[in-house]
Amino acid sequence: MSETLRRGAFMLAVVAGAYVLSFFHRFAPAGIAQDLAVAFQTTAASLGVLAATYFYVYTVMQVPTGILVDTLGPRRILLIGAVIACAGSLLFGLAPSLNVALVGRTLVGLGVSVTFIAMLKIIAVWFDEKHFATLTGICMLVGNLGSVLAGVPLSLTAQAVGWRGVFVAAGVLSLVLGVACWIFVRDRKDGASDAHRPKFDRTVILGSLTQVLKNRATWPAVLVNTGIAGAFFSFAGLWATPYLMQVHGLSRDVAATHVSLWFGGFAVGCLLLGTLSDRIKRRKPVVIVTTHVFAALWLVWLSGAAMPVWLSMALFALMGLSTAGFSLTWACAKEVNPPLLSGMSTSVANMGGFLAGALLQPIFGWAMDLGWKGDMFAGARFYDLAAWRSGLVVVALSACGGALAAWWVKETRCRNIYPASSLSDLKNRSEK
Repeated sequence: MSETLRRGAFMLAVVAGAYVLSFFHRFAPAGIAQDLAVAFQTTAASLGVLAATYFYVYTVMQVPTGILVDTLGPRRILLIGAVIACAGSLLFGLAPSLNVALVGRTLVGLGVSVTFIAMLKIIAVWFDEKHFATLTGICMLVGNLGSVLAGVPLSLTAQAVGWRGVFVAAGVLSLVLGVACWIFVRDRKDGASDAHRPKFDRTVILGSLTQVLKNRATWPAVLVNTGIAGAFFSFAGLWATPYLMQVHGLSRDVAATHVSLWFGGFAVGCLLLGTLSDRIKRRKPVVIVTTHVFAALWLVWLSGAAMPVWLSMALFALMGLSTAGFSLTWACAKEVNPPLLSGMSTSVANMGGFLAGALLQPIFGWAMDLGWKGDMFAGARFYDLAAWRSGLVVVALSACGGALAAWWVKETRCRNIYPASSLSDLKNRSEK
């Protein structure tokens, strides 16, 4: 391995550590949903809003983050994001009321929103593009350790020492990782010129962003990400554990284990599917098969059918593997747009899933509240199967929409297919 590749790998490992924490924050409400409901005496809709504030700001920041990493570079952005996430996590952990917790969660979302796009930018700059999906899958595998930690480990830790202390510790860790990124990360290879980096000029930036948005080949990847990631973030990020407890009668620890299997399957799936796609040099068939399996599995949860625990665990693991199909949308979007705009194109694709997550979590809770019959259990609202179905329909439709959009994804054969003439025009424009 060359010195350049070694340096790139080390930098990527440091940023992946920050990405682990980002994933932990994203799915943490699922592991402590009951604790939050009791601590703040919330309805399902209010709990959905609390969890979704992360996704609101994450969604809004995707395009700005893509612009910032393409212009200012990932190093500065990662440090600033870590400081903001630290403040938000501390505020959330110490929050005396729901409103303060909302502010804390919003700051967390703002801070960690930069990590993923910065990581993709580092992969695009420091490594060969033919390995993009594989390296993205590896980073997703590592990052998903955070989602696994947000399952059973968080549930057990919260029961042992309280959920507040966990988030105070997470805030301190965020700051440590941000400093590490500042020390070790570099925006470009040694000797590389900034000549073709998009200048921080409003006309150039808006023109470049418009170019990505006007490219019709960008949008199928965006819609797949919206439908599949939206369903994933909404259900796994908050409602899966309470659903398994209230509908299937599972204990909190067993329910959290199911969610951890989903996260684990997703982590493994990102690596396997990214590697498979790169090896067979195809994107579209992998996306189509996985998204359709994911959409079909929602029929099982809508039915509420009783099943042995081993089977429900296996189905959750399969949900994770099939969910990972949407991870290829970043490569799909990047490969149909100019390489110079890799940050913008991946951020536009990424924005869809987080927008859907932001909208679907509270809508899911609102739909369930409509069917609530006044029952309470352990200080929190209890919902019957009919109420749960009202919420599940929302995410099932999202998954089906994502699967349908997969048929319009443009096959790139794992290489950039943006027209060379248009790429030349873009370079000339950025140099002016």
